[in-house]
Amino acid sequence: MNLLAHAWILLPAVLLAGALIGATGIGGVLLVPVLTRFGGVEPAQAIAAASLAFALPALVALRPLRRDPALARRTAPLLLGALTGAVGGALLVHALPARALLAGVTALVLFAGWRGLAARGPGAEAAPQLPRPALAGLGLLVGVGSALTGTGGPVLLLPLLMLRRQPVQFAVAAAQAIQLPVALTSSAVHAAAHRLDWGLALACGVVMLAGSLAGQRLVQGLDRHRLQRFVSMLLLAAGAWFGWLLLA
Repeated sequence: MNLLAHAWILLPAVLLAGALIGATGIGGVLLVPVLTRFGGVEPAQAIAAASLAFALPALVALRPLRRDPALARRTAPLLLGALTGAVGGALLVHALPARALLAGVTALVLFAGWRGLAARGPGAEAAPQLPRPALAGLGLLVGVGSALTGTGGPVLLLPLLMLRRQPVQFAVAAAQAIQLPVALTSSAVHAAAHRLDWGLALACGVVMLAGSLAGQRLVQGLDRHRLQRFVSMLLLAAGAWFGWLLLA
């Protein structure tokens, strides 16, 4: 690994990832590519470290759930589904082709970002709330996919909820919160397989936690439509980043 030699780019990049997590839930997509390309970390080890690192900024995301019991009850099926899915994803991380998984994530993220910008105006109405079984199923899917790709959860859950036309405030809150069960469950599997670098994971987690606190403050007061556009543009940027990784 070549972490110290590239600290000048690693530290700002990880801090930015944390800020984006705090603002919208998306941001964890940066961590694995940054660690592998600039830090010389092996992909499986980077995914394992990222999985645990996401747990610290996820703790910041739990504050809205504590303040709003109704939101917490609605989010619970997603979190329970993600717990189960993350175990399966972490166990399968070496069995499935990474590029094929990344291609699927790229298509989903780009489509959701485009649709969010093109199909929803200030007066657009959200769809009815998804039933609990549907939310649990989404959580399961996101848990598997997140553990396989090291993306933390939000980059999969947020576009799925947006495609189902769920309220953007709920989508962002749920996407931020889902990081915690995915992080803890997949990290336990990686640790049991001796793939987890605890020092690297905790260092990344602390930096992202600081960024997450700042990001959460930055978006306070944004109205629904502005938040919708911000999230959609961020999804398009994440999709473009994934596309570049596929072609590189």
